[in-house]
Amino acid sequence: MARRIAVAVCWLLPALALADSAGHPVTMWMAEGASNRVYLLGSVHLLREQDHPLPTVIDQVYQAAETLYMELDMDDLDPLLMQATINRLGMLDEDRSLRDVMGEDLYAEAESRAAELELPLEMLERTEPWLAAITVEQLALARIGFNPVYGVEMHLLRKASNDGKEILGFETVEQQLAYLDGLSLDAQRDLLMQTLAESTAIHDLMDDLILAWRSGDIDYLERTLLDDVSGYPELYDTIVADRNRLWVDTIDALLEQEEDYLVIVGALHLVGEDGVPQLLEQRGVRVTQMHEQRGIE
Repeated sequence: MARRIAVAVCWLLPALALADSAGHPVTMWMAEGASNRVYLLGSVHLLREQDHPLPTVIDQVYQAAETLYMELDMDDLDPLLMQATINRLGMLDEDRSLRDVMGEDLYAEAESRAAELELPLEMLERTEPWLAAITVEQLALARIGFNPVYGVEMHLLRKASNDGKEILGFETVEQQLAYLDGLSLDAQRDLLMQTLAESTAIHDLMDDLILAWRSGDIDYLERTLLDDVSGYPELYDTIVADRNRLWVDTIDALLEQEEDYLVIVGALHLVGEDGVPQLLEQRGVRVTQMHEQRGIE
């Protein structure tokens, strides 16, 4: 679940979608165990059709890996159970509204920003602020062509389903949504207000972010995304740093196996001092950023 503060769920231009050149870095790393490799791919959860094909090294690494690890076990998701969990955790009690939990002044500001997006905030009146933020972001992205069908996970899920490769998950839907639901009300308000503010310029923001993701420009991703999120310590610790540390324990165990793994998580989880590659290096693991079209050496 990776964002600027708002753009974590997803992360160029049409003319650049087919313009990869050999040798440039990508947002992917290789961690080396004693007898195997674990590849760490930073994902953009939603993409546009024009953003395909993806860098060829992604499919090359997919071919080398026996098993895939994603944030969620994508091939075993139950849509009805997922929606029930969202409703249970993300909907307010009948005697409370979004206006109530935001407060009159902040709600009025949110209403004004939503109007600029031509998004009636009343449609989110029964949702908690964290769910309202996710809904606003998804609607804003959908308007400019972003769809999870084109995202990195779905691309690899289709391939794995056809090839019979196993997919495992670090978290359940319940666990993942509980991170958001467990945020303090202040952090949830910040998330919604920032999402509304950034959604007005989301087209240009996403073009730049996807270009940086595609070209492995980690400095840009850190400056544009990580620095913003780290300005909100509770959000950063809960959504990024704490989860990274839990995942690294699992990845460390994978590095003791014989088979190769491909780990796919939101790109924000792989950058910065608290990013998974850095945490693995602190444990003595050799980690190398990968490049387009160089092949797996």
